Amino acid sequence: MEPTRDYPLFGGAFSATLPPGAIDVSDLRPVPDNQEVFCHRTTDQSLIVELLELQAHVQGEEAARYHFEDVGGVQGARTVQVEAVQPLLLENLALRGCCEEAWVLSGKQQVAKENQQP
Repeated sequence: MEPTRDYPLFGGAFSATLPPGAIDVSDLRPVPDNQEVFCHRTTDQSLIVELLELQAHVQGEEAARYHFEDVGGVQGARTVQVEAVQPLLLENLALRGCCEEAWVLSGKQQVAKENQQP
């Protein structure tokens, strides 16, 4: 089995550990500047890391949920399922001087790809 690997995101501003078989979609097609997109060569699943604009009307865990559900709505997702929302320890962040809190949301969205019908 292929090992996981650390992959620099957004020009090296931070990195993520990617699962075996992850392919950088920007090697295949254009990807917006605020996204890093990876796909798996056999499962047809995608992993998208997206930088989003601050929304002052929501904070904390609710901000993570707001953005996840908003992106699902914009993409026309058939389903949007939040599995977990957890705070990140600020001392573990490279950008710790830039924010007061950080959250990670894990979830699933079912979205038709470019060549598929919704």
